[in-house]
Parts: sequence; C-alpha cells; structure tokens
Amino acid sequence: MNAIEIYQGLVLQKVKIVEATLGLRQIGEGKNLVVIHGFPTHGYTWRKLLPRLSSNFKCHVLDLPGLGSSEWTEKTDFSSKSQAGFVMALMEKIGIDKYSLIAHNSGATVARYIAIVQPKKIENLIVLNTEIPNHRPPWIPFYQKVGLLPFVPRLIRILLKQKGFVTSPLGFREFYTKKSMLDVESNISPYTKPVIDSQKKTIGAFKYLKGIDWVLVDAFKNLHGSIKARTLFLWGEDDRTFPLKLARQMVYQFNSETQFITIKKASLLPHEERPDEVAQAILKFIKEN
Repeated sequence: MNAIEIYQGLVLQKVKIVEATLGLRQIGEGKNLVVIHGFPTHGYTWRKLLPRLSSNFKCHVLDLPGLGSSEWTEKTDFSSKSQAGFVMALMEKIGIDKYSLIAHNSGATVARYIAIVQPKKIENLIVLNTEIPNHRPPWIPFYQKVGLLPFVPRLIRILLKQKGFVTSPLGFREFYTKKSMLDVESNISPYTKPVIDSQKKTIGAFKYLKGIDWVLVDAFKNLHGSIKARTLFLWGEDDRTFPLKLARQMVYQFNSETQFITIKKASLLPHEERPDEVAQAILKFIKEN
C-alpha cells in the first residue's frame, strides 16, 4: 500500500473533550509520537511520514477542532491555549503520560505551549515551519479579520473551485517549492473539498484560524527558554510564510538542547514535499535521546 492508502485505512476515533471532539487515528507500536497539524491542513498532512515513523513508534494523529474530522459547538474555544488543553486532555483520556510531539505551523504553537505547561511529559519536540515571535505571515491576519463575516465562507467555497485562486498567494501557492505539486489532486483536494462541500466546515476552519494567538506567539521569545524538551526545528528553506532567516533566530531563545535543520527544495510543507529527509531527521533526532 502507498502512503495515502495507509492513512485512509486507519480507524478514525472521535474523542469528546468538553465542548469539542477531536479526530484520532493511531498506527504503529513503541514509544508515543503525537503529531499535530496546522492550518489549513489536518491529519492527512502526515500521510507520507507515517509509514516510516510507525515502524519505530506508536503514532497518534490528531485532527484539532475546526479542521479535518473534528467536531465543535458554538461554545468551543478555538484559541491556541485551548487547543493545547484539548490535546493534553486527550492524552490523559487515552492514558498516555510520556510522549514526543511533532507539529507543523499553528499546530506547533499549540505544541510549544504544551511543552511549556507539561515539561515532564514531553520527551522531544519537533517543530516544522511555524509562527515566529513578532512576525505576521502574509494574508493570515487579513483572513482572521474577514473570515467570519457573513458572506465570506460562501465566497471562499466558490473561490476554492477556481484553479486560479487555489494556485494564487491568497490560496495555496506557498505550500510547495515545486508548484506542479499544486496540480496533484491528492495533495490539495483533501484540504479544499471538505470546505467546498460544507458551510460548517468552512466556518470551523476560519474559527480555528481566528484562534491563533499572536500574543502567545510573541511571548514565545521569552517562553522558549522555559521549554525543557529537546527541540528540533525542521524548516523548508523556500518558505515565504515563515522566512528561514527569522526562524533561525528562535534557536537562541532556547536553553535546552536545540537543533535546526534546513530542508532544501521545500517550502511551507517540507514533510509533504521532502518526506524521506524529514522522516530521517526526526528518527535520528529521537534515537539520539
């Protein structure tokens, strides 16, 4: 089976945590790896890593409230700290006390907060292309402001059917260095189709996006120093959303063991674009512990 078939074959569990329900898929045996997606992806984004990682570890693949197979209510708090609370409560509910975290963009903001709040539980922290203190990525603050206006979810559903929008800076252009990957249906449609098909999924995605906490992100400049877990940064060198030059500066904010690896010929989603290199770096880093 290929990576997509392996992911699609995983049993989906829906675990209720207070006013939200998280999607959970599990694969492999061994020490626990919890993998957290960012925006606008969901657990599917890890499909290419799972065959390698699950040969060595038990992988817990999450869908956070607002995206993927998750569910939410009008009472759901989508803030970054609340998302972290959902993950921590889920780990407690399924009986996991020690684990490593692998997380991408806004999911890595959630993961960093978990590592700060529960330092004794997080063994390794692997961060891919994430928010940077005092940096605002292009278009994200704009979408945060307008995404939940009455007409916008319906408009976005229409625009996502247009290839010109999907491949534009307002869409998914910065996902990959190799732009031809945008033409591969299995790369993009799993993220766009749920939104196109469902007004509620569209609203959920924008609620997730609006929940990204820039006060917390900026505070990481000082809070990074309190993270005890060994930390690995993996960064697509061509990323214009979270520029490499700014990302490297975060290493000096940590007091724990920290490594930074640049993934060449990759952009915002290096784990989708260069999965073998990313998986190899993750396995080497964890096994060195």
